[in-house]
Amino acid sequence: MNVSVNWLSELLGTKIDPKEAAERLAMLGAPVESIEAVHQDLADIIVAEVERVEQHPNADRLFLCRVNNGSSVVEVVCGASNVTAGKKYPYAAVGSVLPGGTKLKGRKIRGIASNGMLCSPDELGLGTDHAGILELDTDADAGTPLLDVLPIGDFCLDVEVTPNRPDLLSHQGIARDLGAAMGLPVKLPKIPGAPADTRAPERVEQRGTVGGVEIAIEDEQGCPRFTAAVIKGVKMGPSPEWLQTRLQSVGQRPINNVVDATNYMMLELNQPMHAYDLHKLAGPALIARRGRANEKLVTLDGQEHTLDEEMTLICDADAPAGIGGVMGGRDSEVSEATTDVVLEAANFEAKRIRQTRTAAKMNTEASYRFERGMNLHGLPDALRRGVALIIAVAGGEEAGTPVDVYPKTIPTPTIFLRLDRVTRVLGVEIPQSEIEGYLTSLGFTVGPKDGRLAVHVPGWRPDVTREEDLIEEIARLRGYDSFEARLLPLRPSAVPDDPAQAIEARLRRIFTARGLHEARSSSLQAQSGEHAQAVLNPLSADEGFLRTELLSGLTRATERNWAVRERDVRLFEIGTVFRAAPAGQVPAEERWIAGVITGGRAPAHWSASEKAVDFDRWDVKSLFEEAIRGAGVAGSIEQVGDRWIARGGDGQMLGRAGELEANRPLWAGPLLGFELALHARPEPRVHFEPLPSTPAAERDIALVLPDGVTAAAVDAIIAERGGPLLESAVAFDEFRGEGVPGRSVAWRLVFRSPERTLRDKEVDGSVRKILTQLKEQLGVERRET
Repeated sequence: MNVSVNWLSELLGTKIDPKEAAERLAMLGAPVESIEAVHQDLADIIVAEVERVEQHPNADRLFLCRVNNGSSVVEVVCGASNVTAGKKYPYAAVGSVLPGGTKLKGRKIRGIASNGMLCSPDELGLGTDHAGILELDTDADAGTPLLDVLPIGDFCLDVEVTPNRPDLLSHQGIARDLGAAMGLPVKLPKIPGAPADTRAPERVEQRGTVGGVEIAIEDEQGCPRFTAAVIKGVKMGPSPEWLQTRLQSVGQRPINNVVDATNYMMLELNQPMHAYDLHKLAGPALIARRGRANEKLVTLDGQEHTLDEEMTLICDADAPAGIGGVMGGRDSEVSEATTDVVLEAANFEAKRIRQTRTAAKMNTEASYRFERGMNLHGLPDALRRGVALIIAVAGGEEAGTPVDVYPKTIPTPTIFLRLDRVTRVLGVEIPQSEIEGYLTSLGFTVGPKDGRLAVHVPGWRPDVTREEDLIEEIARLRGYDSFEARLLPLRPSAVPDDPAQAIEARLRRIFTARGLHEARSSSLQAQSGEHAQAVLNPLSADEGFLRTELLSGLTRATERNWAVRERDVRLFEIGTVFRAAPAGQVPAEERWIAGVITGGRAPAHWSASEKAVDFDRWDVKSLFEEAIRGAGVAGSIEQVGDRWIARGGDGQMLGRAGELEANRPLWAGPLLGFELALHARPEPRVHFEPLPSTPAAERDIALVLPDGVTAAAVDAIIAERGGPLLESAVAFDEFRGEGVPGRSVAWRLVFRSPERTLRDKEVDGSVRKILTQLKEQLGVERRET
């Protein structure tokens, strides 16, 4: 968003320093990307008065002018015929730097020295006219800096606006935030030549008439509100200097007075408007309705579009006159012959605008704003100001009372804010009066109710929908740097972490510990295999498909490192790969991890000889195994030719490792890499079991295990024959010595019933069953003490 500092200064009623504005906006969440001086390269140009004009003695088409520059009278040779004695013109003295960086030097022209130059609009960067000198209508004395006479010196701020803050796409919105931070009120500047007052639009539910033009809504979902006014007797022509200067300061090209007025309103109030030539509208009428199959429209840019039922159109009685919220039609645009204008200011559904401009392959200033959400409730006031501006710059008068077609009232939300909630979230107690001051300075209406604050959200803030959003506004204006950095009490969540996120976090720790850097490569690539999913609107042929693997992106990253003679590269990436799906379905997505290594195994050091990464030394296999273990993959690794393949229990290939093909220089080592699919596995669920309420019965038994019989085999039989009453069996002692063939191992058996106390007879019976089975299957007998 290009923002004029002069425009902000006028809205806030004081001169704004561009650097201070940039710093404050950054702290408010709207960082400034750059500050560009506008016409500051005219600092050396001054006002001069021509005292006398004579014919050049040695040239028929040149004139010799005596110029008073405020400090002396000098002779200037000039080729323009419009220079008149007694008039004032921009003057550049010898040594002045002109726009474009040219330093003016004194020189002779046809034998007579020219001490500087009188400047044309083209030479000053103020227009394209280079045939005539720019005449100044001013009472300023000779020698006055030109920028003091012409208010064209400005600074343009390139403000980064996030999608959730559409209100910052206007100078009023930027000024509102800046004014709240600086304690300055925002007031719209007076329009030179505007009428004292304009008519308030009259609300109707479905359709109305203004100046003989029918205004109606037939698509309430796509266009919830539609206002219009008719201005008759306008005179088309160029805009006044102040309006052109204001538009040029933010990079807009002046077109004509009516179109410039609509652009001005969009940049000032964030309300796109469109002006139609009344006599080019059938009916005459303007109707907001759905498109119809195979309707066509040629837009202002000369492109023909085929329309459909999913688009909201602005139509006259016969055909479409514009694509609502995107661009008007060529057949109804204003021209030099226009005398009567229909001014439209409407609101459109954000989702519909986004779908429409995507289908039409158009991205305009209007659609950029509408698809982020606009101020539905500010339309009447915006229309009135737009009417006043057109009358001021193009003349004419209102024909009838403007119409406000508003079928269904959409209220703005009211949010209740608890003061103790503010304290808990921000960690500091902020007085109620201070909170009210912050919110009211941003345009919120605040009132106490039932121990809370009832906050009425203005229509230009669609991003504020809950209590936490209000708390964020308080923190923004108080200043994030004003909060003390300290650790506050925390209540941990009872919701377990996503298993997939846990696996990826574990893999990041593993590979960063192994010295690899995490990379992020583009998810778009050239076609690679039959499973690649094509992109509908690719930026280039090299980015026409969604990636099917990660290694190709890491290979390109390695090649870029080689291009700057970086030999040692160790990268890994965790990302999404895609597989094409049948028509009408979304492509399949899978998470994968991949890594590449090349160059030295360790950083070069004088104490050791340099050793290059070598596939034969199992470097890449080691990383591959680390990935498999970290991901918890169950399977096996096998070597197939010069590659390693990981397969799951079902034989499906899960990943691969080996040497990769790359465009490597002669001095670079081989590029080795691996990739592995990450299939999220749920972590073991934790089950609650209450503490036992009945006593346990314990039995210790010492068993003689013949050579070759393992304790694990004994455990298996005890668990099998112990029955449901066996709670646990733990080996706790081992003895080898005289009188004991093999070895003696002691187990502690714990029996318990959750409903009742066990009797000795039941427990002893279970022990006998276990001993009998051990003797029959393993030859294990109970040791007699």
